[in-house]
Amino acid sequence: MIIEQMSIAVPSGQRQHMASALGSFVGPTQVQPGCLSCQLYQSWSDPDELRFESRWLEESDLIRYLKSSSYKQVLLLMELSSTPPKVEFFVVVEAHGLELVEAARLQHE
Repeated sequence: MIIEQMSIAVPSGQRQHMASALGSFVGPTQVQPGCLSCQLYQSWSDPDELRFESRWLEESDLIRYLKSSSYKQVLLLMELSSTPPKVEFFVVVEAHGLELVEAARLQHE
């Protein structure tokens, strides 16, 4: 699984407009082949920071998306960021759920 995380600093007074514009890409991204999920978040600590996250089954699915005309529009929105946007990609080899918490807590008993 590959996770893309993007943070955009919204220019003063443009939060609603930028959130709406970025939000319009969530649904279309979710239906792309290999997309596991796509979310748009507003940072709790900084209300002028928007975070766009997508999760992909395979790198080839992500690459196809990054080459798409839809992603080109996302790049154009990133250019409106009041500070340089931050984009990170994480390759997840293994993922755990609550069973890891349970196992960790049992080890301390």
